[in-house]
Amino acid sequence: MNASVSRLTRRALARGGLGLAALSGYAPRARAAAPGGAPIRIGILHSLSGTMAISETTLKDVMLMLVAEQNRRGGVLGRPLEAVVVDPASNWPLYAEKARQLIAVDRVSAIFGCWTSVSRKSVLPVVEELNGILFYPVQYEGQECSRNIFYTGAAPNQQAIPAVDYLLGEEGGAAKRFALIGTDYVYPRTTNQILRNYLLARGITPGDIMIDYTPFGQSDWQTSVSRIKAFGSAGKKTAVISTVNGDANVPFYKELGNQGVSATDIPVMAFSVGEEELAGMDTGGLVGQLAAWNYFQSIDTPQNTAFIRSWRDFTGNPKRTANDPMEAHYLGFNLWVQAVTKAGTTDSDAVIDAMVGLRQGNLTGGTAVMLPDHHLSKPVYIGEIQDDGQFAVVWQTPAEIPGEAWSRYVPETRTLVGDWTAPRHCGNYDTARKLCLGGRHG
Repeated sequence: MNASVSRLTRRALARGGLGLAALSGYAPRARAAAPGGAPIRIGILHSLSGTMAISETTLKDVMLMLVAEQNRRGGVLGRPLEAVVVDPASNWPLYAEKARQLIAVDRVSAIFGCWTSVSRKSVLPVVEELNGILFYPVQYEGQECSRNIFYTGAAPNQQAIPAVDYLLGEEGGAAKRFALIGTDYVYPRTTNQILRNYLLARGITPGDIMIDYTPFGQSDWQTSVSRIKAFGSAGKKTAVISTVNGDANVPFYKELGNQGVSATDIPVMAFSVGEEELAGMDTGGLVGQLAAWNYFQSIDTPQNTAFIRSWRDFTGNPKRTANDPMEAHYLGFNLWVQAVTKAGTTDSDAVIDAMVGLRQGNLTGGTAVMLPDHHLSKPVYIGEIQDDGQFAVVWQTPAEIPGEAWSRYVPETRTLVGDWTAPRHCGNYDTARKLCLGGRHG
């Protein structure tokens, strides 16, 4: 066996914790009859080493928990599930290689994985070529709609746009200047293109928008933070929008503290910092800084309480944190189980067709619906960092927001929609010209 691949056996799965992802939410249930027959394999494609391990390792762990729980409930179609875990090691081309291995060699029925958009875009042509299925659990920049991918994280209209609305409003300090700081790859660059257009439409002048990018794994933030401080000294309320990813967040926030940048002076709104990332930081100087997600561990619902209890039981760690991409995997996994059950097969075409319109209770009390563009409806929350590493929710949308694959704030895509249902069957449909422009790209 390849050293980077491990399989969770049925015996190991049976040792997992209790729990059930029901339509109404997360609720424990007793063990069902043991599944039998040939196992159904699913791939877990998350970096367990390298710069993204800080974020992705926990997603591997939660997938193992979900697989274990499903086997306790009788598996899927009466068959046990078997997890095939690979480590793409934060190496973007290696994601594609490992995805091909999972589909062509390990014969997995679906892949749950990736974090960065560059890793997803590496995998995309592979799952399309081999007609596989990828469940992608992280907020992203949109501007993509593939028949073979289900985007269970937030699109820009479900995170970035509401976050800016909050900062522009009185509750968020009525910011007039914005520093858009990100890691140098497709997600920050495309998100910032959307946000710049949106800010200009909201009356922010070009001179009041600063954009800066740094490499993956950036460790020296002194110059960048000095630039942010200088930009914020113009006498206008300034806010930072951070699309910094991976372990670079640790020295970034540390340098903010070193230079005395507080949430009161220049608030930072992060799109890629959650409870898992904060677990490795000294949060004392970060109190009041912000993040926008569709889920926070601190949200008090029976479903979330049961999920966290099962998560900590499974990991054997009473302090293990939960975060937004974990909930996205929870939603995607349970929707996949529903789709396979509905289709009566793991055949990709049948499962893909069965997915649209399925509903799954989320952990915050609402319901996620799989939309024709393969995005979910999701609530949006703004949270403030607390000194215990958790977030206090300070704002939320009144209802779930449907995810939009194509941004209305980019001129080239404002008339596009994705719709994989009949009669369109098109991920890139121009509603103005009533024409399919191709599968996924604008």
